[in-house]
Amino acid sequence: MTIKPDLSTPIPSSLGAVHFVGIGGSGMSGIARLLIGEGHRVTGSDVRDSANIAALRELGAEIAIGHAAENLADDVDTVVVTGALWQDNPEYQLALSRGLPVLHRSHALAALIAGRRLVSVAGAHGKTTSTGMIVTALRALGADPSFVNGGVLADLGVSSAAGAGELFVVEADESDGSFLLYDTAVALITNVDPDHLDHYGSRDAFEQAFVDFADRAGELVVISSDDAGAVRVAERLANERVITFGEAPEATVRLHSVVTDGPVAFSVSYEGVDYRARLRVPGRHNAVNAAGAFAVLVGLGFDPAASLAGIEGFSGTGRRFELHGTVDGVSVYDDYAHHPTEVAAALSAARTVVGEGRIIAVHQPHTYSRTQAFAKEFAEVLEEYADETVVLDVYGAREDPVPGVTGALVSERFADAAHVAFLADWQEAADHTARIARPGDYVITLGCGDVYRIVPQLLGALEREHG
Repeated sequence: MTIKPDLSTPIPSSLGAVHFVGIGGSGMSGIARLLIGEGHRVTGSDVRDSANIAALRELGAEIAIGHAAENLADDVDTVVVTGALWQDNPEYQLALSRGLPVLHRSHALAALIAGRRLVSVAGAHGKTTSTGMIVTALRALGADPSFVNGGVLADLGVSSAAGAGELFVVEADESDGSFLLYDTAVALITNVDPDHLDHYGSRDAFEQAFVDFADRAGELVVISSDDAGAVRVAERLANERVITFGEAPEATVRLHSVVTDGPVAFSVSYEGVDYRARLRVPGRHNAVNAAGAFAVLVGLGFDPAASLAGIEGFSGTGRRFELHGTVDGVSVYDDYAHHPTEVAAALSAARTVVGEGRIIAVHQPHTYSRTQAFAKEFAEVLEEYADETVVLDVYGAREDPVPGVTGALVSERFADAAHVAFLADWQEAADHTARIARPGDYVITLGCGDVYRIVPQLLGALEREHG
């Protein structure tokens, strides 16, 4: 069983020397970066090395590769863990036996936020991009916010930074309920598409968590007018100050005139005035994300035209349609999409810029429960939006294997088996992808597990096949 956050856990008045178990992820590394900036001694561990770990080491963090009890030094005052860890983790167990404060990463983030005016971005999809858009615009507007995002901002090269302004912007994780911990001033809800039902148990419980999150917002709720789940949440809110955004005619910020030929262009109508924008990233879903970010900014009191101009400067985040290389005209991208809705959005965005080329999806199902629940939906969107699909085996993450649940659950549900292959061996998958790829094609890895690690194998296979 993995570690579940206890929202009642008291946060120490001083964290002292902090040890992070699983420090390499964008969220954990972002929090660690800010604590180092505040003068805390930071140590940590993770299962593998990464660019995030290298950056933290340059800032002075001491980080071990592999989890072992000896990684937890005698002088550690506080231990921070991620919900992806199993409860038998030796560092976690040693911390408990010593009686040390053990905080879920959301508690550590709450300690950093204390006393700041918080913008929390939540939703089943679009959180990282929406957070990045808000941060990029606030910096352009001179607000200098602090932030912790779930992905690296391309322009800044970091997932977190401390600013001198009063605002703090965070990507708030709904997967385990920890977004209810924060003292939020402005809550943005991008959508409430059912997910994480392994934690919540039902769609109604999932949606109720968003109701609770929004009703705790002290100043403002910004919520989608188009997403069915968000509409149901909005109908249940007690919070009286609500701004809606989307393409619905009654939306406070109405999105319209969307053009998806290349980087997406669109207009937003707000208080009787139309504002036109063109983003640096593709896809209709990013126009929707921009409308939500715009609604937050005008809700905070910023000038509408200047806010939209600031959003236009956003150039993306890591693992969101991120180009890793091109071999003989075949481009290899990576995307974090791990839910059918996200896969459809990522691939439809790619379709707007691939031109005459084809799209080859390399899909890694994430968690056994999600694969079991959505195998049919994954097959449908992959078959609709990709020309060819390679399905890898399931990345279990926090879950134990479930008998019979493999990537084949997805591939077997394709209507036309000629355009899909289930290949559990990554080298076989890379070689197969290289054989079917043609100049002009886009290869896109999809998943929030470790599928990005196959990218070097894909590029190598393309070099051998096409070089």
